[in-house]
Amino acid sequence: MSRRHVITTGCVLTITALTLTAAPAVATSPAVNASAVLAVRQPPPGMLEAFQRDLGLTREQAQTRLLNEARLRPVEAKLRRRLGSRFGGSWYAGIIAQSLVVATTDSADIPQIVAAGGRGEVVSRSLAELDTIVEQVDAALSTHPNGRVRYVDVKANKVVILSDAPSATRDVIEAAGVNPVAVRVVPSDERPRPLSDLQGGAPYYVGVTSRCSVGFSVTRGTQNGFVSAGHCGKAGSATTGFNQVAQGVFQASHFPDNDFAWVAVNADWTPKPLVDNGTGGTVTVAGSKEAIEGASVCRSGSATGWHCGVIQQRNASVTYPQGEVSEVTRTNVCAEPGDSGGSFISIDQAQGVTSGGSGDCTAGGVTYFQPIGEILTTYGLTLVTTAGNPPPPNTGTCTGYPQTVTGTLNSEQSAYQPNNRYYRSTVTGVHAGCLDADDGVDFDLYLQKWNGRGWDTVATSDSPSPDEKISYTGPPGYYRYRVPSSNGSSPYTLGYRTP
Repeated sequence: MSRRHVITTGCVLTITALTLTAAPAVATSPAVNASAVLAVRQPPPGMLEAFQRDLGLTREQAQTRLLNEARLRPVEAKLRRRLGSRFGGSWYAGIIAQSLVVATTDSADIPQIVAAGGRGEVVSRSLAELDTIVEQVDAALSTHPNGRVRYVDVKANKVVILSDAPSATRDVIEAAGVNPVAVRVVPSDERPRPLSDLQGGAPYYVGVTSRCSVGFSVTRGTQNGFVSAGHCGKAGSATTGFNQVAQGVFQASHFPDNDFAWVAVNADWTPKPLVDNGTGGTVTVAGSKEAIEGASVCRSGSATGWHCGVIQQRNASVTYPQGEVSEVTRTNVCAEPGDSGGSFISIDQAQGVTSGGSGDCTAGGVTYFQPIGEILTTYGLTLVTTAGNPPPPNTGTCTGYPQTVTGTLNSEQSAYQPNNRYYRSTVTGVHAGCLDADDGVDFDLYLQKWNGRGWDTVATSDSPSPDEKISYTGPPGYYRYRVPSSNGSSPYTLGYRTP
């Protein structure tokens, strides 16, 4: 639950999803005991080039980095769940993200971190404790003119304050009774400001001169729209599109404190799961799974186009001239006025909308984005993705699916369905799966596709709950589901629908 006050506002999102590399035609029937391998993702047009330009990587290094992130992400998710309250944060290490570092407050966790494929680090404070300290720091500095940026630095296991008056900031923190050992004040002249005076990433206009960028396409019931930054417009403000034709109206907006909004569009505008890549093409959005610190991320905006970098810290708080905005994510991606509200995407997962920052795309800079999850939850919005309209939310019975299989798993076991075999799809279409297990266990669901040599994982649902749901649009080929138990024993039911 966010500590922010929730108010009624509206925003519209434009999204693009990465497509997975098409698997070669199957010449022979796949062996059911072939081991699962990492899904090979084809980056959207322009992404590798942006990594080379913005991160100083070779094309091979950029490709390797993306593969490493895809390989290590599920490892991080599993360890985060297992460590629970002892989890101290995680991050990728190395220029090609070759290592995953997972922090814990208990040295007894190190063997399981290493066994899972990570590198363990023992820290004094859990991530939950650091998040609480950020709240204390924000409260102490709410009326202080310095300390405009605050964030959790999981690598240092501290809360960092960037201030142009370090001594005065330290005095305020000490007077407020905040643990000084857990806080580090760093001299900085960074002065974030909203980037709104000048698509996801396309331009839209509020009034005659104000220009911002579309974040991601969304729906709310039958109403289409998009999400963007809250400082771009107030509830009731009308928008026009890139062609200066009437587009929509802000339904809700919040700034400062939060910096997000949603816009309902008229029938002339059709939401697409696409983001402008700045070179005349688009990238697609497959979902909104949150990337961890050190992950690659790209931004699309109508002022400066497509730029990439990495996620540096989460749960940052910044003070703009208009007031404080908290729980934003800090990146080293550049941005300029007019990019506000535009899309942040990590591989094929929507991350958030551009809020503000410092610097520019000539000298480089720091940019903050408002995470997409809170926007969708606050306003009851649904992200438009390449999966189309998934089946209704699981009610615990996975009813309404044409095919159903059952089984039982003990902790750490897995099974392949249907019936330790596979099925064949002869057309392009939606593969939908729904997994239902007993409360209190953690089962996951993976959809895999045969590539002629092995099985690629093409869709994943790995929440900490017993129930999972997948919806994936894919080409003809051979498919199967993998059902693993991350924790606990239970019977399960898998309902699925094929194209």
